[in-house]
Amino acid sequence: MKREKRVVKVGNVFIGGTHPIVVQSMTKTRTSDIRKTVAQIKRLQNVGCEIVRLAVLNRADADALKEIKKNVQIPLVADIHFDYRLALQAIDSGVNKIRINPGNIGEEWKVTEVIKKAKDKGIPIRIGINSGSLPPKILQKYRHPTTEAMMDTLDEILEIFYKNNFLDIVISAKCPDVLKTVEIYETIHNRYDFPLHLGITESGLLFSGSIRSAIGIGILLYKGIGDTIRVSLADKPEKEVIAGYEILKALNLREYGPKLIVCPTCGRCEVDLLKIAREVEKKLTKIKIPLTIAVMGCVVNGPGEAKEADFGIACGKGIGTIFAKGREIKRVKENRLIDTLFEVIYENINN
Repeated sequence: MKREKRVVKVGNVFIGGTHPIVVQSMTKTRTSDIRKTVAQIKRLQNVGCEIVRLAVLNRADADALKEIKKNVQIPLVADIHFDYRLALQAIDSGVNKIRINPGNIGEEWKVTEVIKKAKDKGIPIRIGINSGSLPPKILQKYRHPTTEAMMDTLDEILEIFYKNNFLDIVISAKCPDVLKTVEIYETIHNRYDFPLHLGITESGLLFSGSIRSAIGIGILLYKGIGDTIRVSLADKPEKEVIAGYEILKALNLREYGPKLIVCPTCGRCEVDLLKIAREVEKKLTKIKIPLTIAVMGCVVNGPGEAKEADFGIACGKGIGTIFAKGREIKRVKENRLIDTLFEVIYENINN
């Protein structure tokens, strides 16, 4: 059962409470390259990204945030490591949230300075713990980034926030190991009521990383744990957002754009179904409303699945049947299947 968390406002987006799970990503450009960064954020906006994080490595990055913010519509989060002064500058540049890493941000007074400025500007802070960058004294005590080590790290930095009466907090505690990540988030969820940012850090390339992220994030969301997600992939950030929505759609937690059902094909299939499915998937990116589209390859499950979808194709030998809302609409040749499907889709959704 989902334990309701505090609500944190990031720009015009709410995280926690009964609000929908928020999908995030992170830019992969040099933040100081304003043109490329803005272009990437706009591509992220187009696929439904709701919050975007930017790496702030130096003063040029922090200063660039002012101009970037003028040219995009979604909230910006400054990702800060090592130098607390960059957090202060990023806040002055107008970001909507700060992420700090307790493993490298430094002494208590530095954290306090960031908290004071964030409080003054009315923006939240994410405490972003990562198993690969725990404080040296914690690692010396535990030797490895165990759940206990990560919890000690969190408890210690939270004390600084409590001293400063600052509770506008989001927490993340990421590991590359899926089961360890699940364990640490379950522990945090049961101990605190701060909203949680979920993710499997350094999850990998598109295929393996999406699977590992879906398992880890999916387990936690199914247990009612988590308020915002980022699928961390070694690929284009837009693919992180697409993967994030697929996880949420699979759990019936969010609706965003179409869901495509495709049969895996077998020896019964008598059309080039993969080519058809890929082309349908590409064309569906232009549709933002929630629909279920079925592309099926034979007469075993095809007609039944296509009828249950909002729209669908059930293929035979060189021919296919177009379905809409459970009704057979027409039969057309293979080379007309895709065009006819989308003619039917647009005719129905525009009426």
